[in-house]
Amino acid sequence: MKEKMILYVQTSDAPERQYSPLVLAQAAKAMDIKPVIFYLGNALKILRPDAADKMQLGSFPTVGEMLKQTLQQGIVIMVCEASKQMLGWDKVELIPGVKIVGAATLNDLALEADATMWF
Repeated sequence: MKEKMILYVQTSDAPERQYSPLVLAQAAKAMDIKPVIFYLGNALKILRPDAADKMQLGSFPTVGEMLKQTLQQGIVIMVCEASKQMLGWDKVELIPGVKIVGAATLNDLALEADATMWF
């Protein structure tokens, strides 16, 4: 039987849109569903060191802490190479553990996934 997969695509750098894909991916992992998070466009700004550590809403941990928890659980976080170029980042430091991939990877993941959610 094929393992079920949910693809979460993060397109925003808005603080209020950061928690949902991380919380849902962690919940999917707990449900034995394979979660993959793909950061695209302006969302890459969140993945720069310290950017997410400055972001916190309500009683939730910082977005940086949520990203660390997500990666520690073995959840794959992918970053679009073309989006780096769009932002003018020839060389940029991102948080450890993210995987930089080509734009076609998103198409492949969407075709493979049992469900996709966009944020």
